Amino acid sequence: MKRVILIVLDSVGCGAAPDAAEYGDEGSNTILAASKSPYFHMENMRKLGYFNIDGMEIGEKQSAPLGAFARLEELSKGKDTTTGHWEMAGIVSDRPMPTYPNGFPKEVIEAFEKETGRKTLVNRPYSGTQVIADYGDEHVRSGALIVYTSADSVFQIAAHEDVVPVQELYRYCQIARKILVGEHGVGRVIARPFTGESGHYTRLSDKRHDFSLDPTGRTMLDVLKDENYDSLGVGKIIDIFAGRGITDFKRTTGNPDGIEKTIEWMDYDFEGLLFTNLVDTDMIYGHRNDVDGYAKALTYFDEQLPRILEKMREDDILMITADHGCDPSTPSTDHSREYVPLVIYGKNIKAGSNLGTIKGMNCIASTILDYFHTDERLGGELLPVFLE
Repeated sequence: MKRVILIVLDSVGCGAAPDAAEYGDEGSNTILAASKSPYFHMENMRKLGYFNIDGMEIGEKQSAPLGAFARLEELSKGKDTTTGHWEMAGIVSDRPMPTYPNGFPKEVIEAFEKETGRKTLVNRPYSGTQVIADYGDEHVRSGALIVYTSADSVFQIAAHEDVVPVQELYRYCQIARKILVGEHGVGRVIARPFTGESGHYTRLSDKRHDFSLDPTGRTMLDVLKDENYDSLGVGKIIDIFAGRGITDFKRTTGNPDGIEKTIEWMDYDFEGLLFTNLVDTDMIYGHRNDVDGYAKALTYFDEQLPRILEKMREDDILMITADHGCDPSTPSTDHSREYVPLVIYGKNIKAGSNLGTIKGMNCIASTILDYFHTDERLGGELLPVFLE
């Protein structure tokens, strides 16, 4: 049974991409920023070859890396979660998903209010925790929905679960998803339910739900499912691909839960892909410019990595990568346009192979599909990492 375990350390970029200046991200380097924290330790990743990746400026390089490694240059336009994951799955996006630094246009908000029958509050970029602190009371009093965005391509709707039941909030998100297409086709519409009382509102992270655009083309998930392989998603993978090509999934409450569910699934006799997103580095620490928190999250993953390696079977392949950057040390709280690292490990992998810089994260899809000998490869570069 062949299995690939693909883990995305969300937003852990490894240095400004060649076109970073076009995005206002010149000089960004997420992993370097995190490495300067006293809480940063990634000895197990170092052994795999993580610090040997071209352009890495952290730690001591491994003399005999256990894995193959590369840095990947994104071909898609933008620096969004959705475009990054879609590209590693085989879709190159020719235009960035829209963002709304000044809020959504009048016609979008009016259509949303008409369809939901509720007024809206805010309509501008805002911190998710701060917006419920600032507008939670008004929402509870009036029943108006808290609508806000961020530097990402997102339309977020926050509502107290006692005012708007969670299932009703999901319905409102589906309404927004149908409105937000074409030129206003944001990557994700996100339900942000919360609870508590005035001055003590708390987001219900386990009830968050993302409603993504349908992928604009076939992905490796579609190919694997169509050829009767398992295509398993952990974390927000199910949302990023709008459920397409997924044969089973598990949602998570954060990185520790995502790691546990990945390890649990490795005990099962599946054949195909296990695709995990670990979001805390991005959502909790990157967007809040918390360098120490970011470093602690990476250290925690590294501490748990031996448990993942112990579960690997004879024909298992482990890939660890990222979808974009989110440098926690810059004034910006936005994603950053960066190279992303890739480490590949397994008994069938050529240990110590430095693949240099690869154009296109879609090499991940092509290499995975080649490993399973599928009929489709989706156009990305095939990485020469497998032993003969």
